[in-house]
Amino acid sequence: MLNPEILYMVVPCYNEEEVLHETAKQLKEKYQSLRERQLISAKSRVVFVNDGSKDKTWQIIQELHQSDPDFFSGINLAHNSGHQNAVLAGLMTVKDICDMAITMDADLQDDINTIDAMVEKYYEGNQVVYGVRSERKTDTFFKRFTAEGFYKFMKVMGADVVYNHADFRLMSKRVLQELANFKEVNLFLRGMVPLIGFQSTSVFYERHERFAGESKYPLKKMLSFAMNGITSFSVKPLKLITSLGFFMTIVSIIAFIWAFISKLIGDTELGWSSTICSIWLIGGLQLLCLGIIGEYIGKIYAEVKQRPRFIVAEFINELGAEFVNKE
Repeated sequence: MLNPEILYMVVPCYNEEEVLHETAKQLKEKYQSLRERQLISAKSRVVFVNDGSKDKTWQIIQELHQSDPDFFSGINLAHNSGHQNAVLAGLMTVKDICDMAITMDADLQDDINTIDAMVEKYYEGNQVVYGVRSERKTDTFFKRFTAEGFYKFMKVMGADVVYNHADFRLMSKRVLQELANFKEVNLFLRGMVPLIGFQSTSVFYERHERFAGESKYPLKKMLSFAMNGITSFSVKPLKLITSLGFFMTIVSIIAFIWAFISKLIGDTELGWSSTICSIWLIGGLQLLCLGIIGEYIGKIYAEVKQRPRFIVAEFINELGAEFVNKE
C-alpha cells in the first residue's frame, strides 16, 4: 500500500480494569502487524472512552498513555452516558483526524484479527464494513434465542439492521461526517449507520468468550436496548395499535349484535366468567397500547429538550485540540 491511511480504534470502557491491559496489548500487536503490512499509517491510534467507570479504568487508561503517548489516547466522560453515547463520543472526537475508525468493545469478545479484513475491505472501496458473527456457540440457549429473535423482530418492524451485527464496525471519514448530522438523543447506532448509505460489506468472525470481568448487558438492559431500537426506527407498533383498535371495534360490534339477539330470543342467562374475561382483555390491551404510545411520547420529550448526549470531562493527548464538545 503506497499511501496507508490513518486508522483510529474507538474502545468504549465501563468498569473494564480486569481486561484493559490485555486489550491494549493485543491492539498494539495488531497495529504493529498492520503497519508492517503498510495497511495503516504510523499516525494511527487507539482511543479508550471511559464511560463513567467506578473502578480504576480511567487510571489504567492514563497509565497506558504515559507508557506510549504516541499510541494510546483517552476520553473521560463526566458521567456514565451509556454504551451508545460513549461510542459516539469517541467517533465524534476522531472524525476529523482519521481516515477510518473502528469501534470495538473492550472485553475482547470481538475478534481482533478481523481488523485486517475490515481494513482490506475499506481499501476495496467500502465506506462501512460490518463485523458479523458467523455463529453463536459461546452463547447460552436463552441468549442465542433472544438475540436472534431481536434481529428478526427488528426486520419485521421495518428497521434496517444487519443480522447478528453489534457495534464492531469500520466507518470511513465520510460516513463519520454524515453521522455527525444525526442529532437524536435516543441513539441506536445499529440502525443509524445503515441509514447513512454508501457502499458497505460485511466480514464474518467467531465471537470469543469474555476475557475477564462481567457482562455489562444483563437481561434488563438488553430488553431496554431492544425497546429503544424498535421505537427509534419504526412506527409499526403505532400502526399495529390502530389495526388492533379496528379489530376490537369489529369484535365489539359482533358481541353487541350477539347480546341483542340473545335478548330477543330470551336466552339472557350469561355467566360472570365471560364478563370478567372481557374486562381483563380490554383493560390489558388498553394498558399495552398506552404503554407503547408512552414510549414514543417519552422519546419526543427527550428529543425536544436537546440535552447533550455526552459531556467530556478530560482528554488525553491531542484529542482535546481537535474536538469542541458541542454534541
